[in-house]
Amino acid sequence: MTDYFSSDFTLGILGGGQLGKMLLYETRKFDIKTHVLDPSAEAPSRIACDYFEQGNLMDYDTVYAFGKKVDVLTIEIETVNLDALEKLEAEGKKVYPSSETLRNIQNKGTQKQFYKQHTIPTSPFKVYKDKYDLNEAIVRKELHFPFVWKSCTGGYDGKGVSIIRDAEDVIPLAEGACIAEKLIPFKNELAVIVARSVSGAVTTYPVVEMEFHPDANQVEYVICPARISDGVAEKARAVAAQVSEAFEHVGLLAVELFQTEADEILVNEVAPRPHNSGHYSIEASYTNQFEQHLRAILDLPLGNTDSKVGGIMVNLVGAEGHTGNVTYENIVDILKLGGVTPHIYGKKQTRPFRKMGHVTIVNSDIAEARKVAEQVKKTIKVISK
Repeated sequence: MTDYFSSDFTLGILGGGQLGKMLLYETRKFDIKTHVLDPSAEAPSRIACDYFEQGNLMDYDTVYAFGKKVDVLTIEIETVNLDALEKLEAEGKKVYPSSETLRNIQNKGTQKQFYKQHTIPTSPFKVYKDKYDLNEAIVRKELHFPFVWKSCTGGYDGKGVSIIRDAEDVIPLAEGACIAEKLIPFKNELAVIVARSVSGAVTTYPVVEMEFHPDANQVEYVICPARISDGVAEKARAVAAQVSEAFEHVGLLAVELFQTEADEILVNEVAPRPHNSGHYSIEASYTNQFEQHLRAILDLPLGNTDSKVGGIMVNLVGAEGHTGNVTYENIVDILKLGGVTPHIYGKKQTRPFRKMGHVTIVNSDIAEARKVAEQVKKTIKVISK
C-alpha cells in the first residue's frame, strides 16, 4: 500500500465544485496532497487544494496532461473526457471510477440499457435519437401521454427532465438524443449510497428519503433514516448493492430509487461520486460519504456507515427573482436553533435554483428534526445584494 499520509503521493480530482470542496476537507484531515482541475477560476475547491488548474474537463489534452501529474485520479462530476481517462488507464494510471464505469453512466440512454441487460429493476423506457424521432413515435401512437422525458446527456439538478402530458409539452424540449420512460406512480423517492473499494469490499449507507420541490424538480429535503418499513429498506439496500456489483465501480455510487405503490424498488438513475443525498452524513454518520470515497479509491478499510443520530439535509438554492452577488439572509437566526449546521459552498454569484449550500439538522427524533428543517427552510434566504 502506498503511503498516502504526509507524503509526496498526489490525488487528482476532476471537477472543483462543492463536492470537490467537501472531499478536500477530508484530504486535509488525512494530510493528502491534491490537484484539482475545473473550468471556473472561481471554483469552490480552489481554496482547499494544493494545486489548482483552470481547464476544460471535456478537452482530451487538458485531462490527459492533468492525469499524468497525479498518482490516483478521481472525479466529482461525470462530464469529463473519457477517451483521455482510457488512455491514462492504458498507461497504468489509477483512475477511479474507471472510464468503463463512466461510459455506462455518462449517457442516460446507455445507463438505462445497462439496467435492462443486467436485469436490474427499472421503469419501462425507449431511447430516441432526437426530438424528431420522439415526435414520430407520438404521431404513430407508439408513445402515450403522460411520460417522462430525459435528455441523454447534460442533465443535472432537475434540468433535462420533464413530465410530458401533451404534444405542447414537447415543443420546448432539447433537440438531442433522449429517453421516454413510463411515468411510475410512486410512494417515495429513495436513495442509497454504496461504497466499493479497489479490493471489491462493499458497504451501503442507510436508505434516505428525498422530498422534492414541486416546481424546480430539485431535492428540497433529504431524510435519514427514510420513513419506510425495515423490509422496504432491506430491499432498497439489496438493489443498490446489485447495481454496484454490475457497474463494478470503485468509490461511491449514489443509487436513486422509486418505491412504487406496491412496494417494488425500481432504479431511477445513479451518480458515481459523492452525492447530494449523502450530505447528511457529514454530521450524522460515523463515516461521512467524502471520507468513505477516499477510503474506497485508496483501498483503505471502509468505514462504519451507520448513523450516530437522525439527520435531515435542506438544500440552499438561489431564490427566484435574484441574480448577482450572493447574500445569505437570516443565517444568524438558523444558527440559534439546536443541531443546525450550515455549509456554504463559496459560489459568489446566485441565480434562481442554483445550489449555493446546504444545512444539516441532527436530532435523535427524526420528526423533531423535520420540524426544525421546515423552520430553517422558511428562515434562511439566498438572495442577491
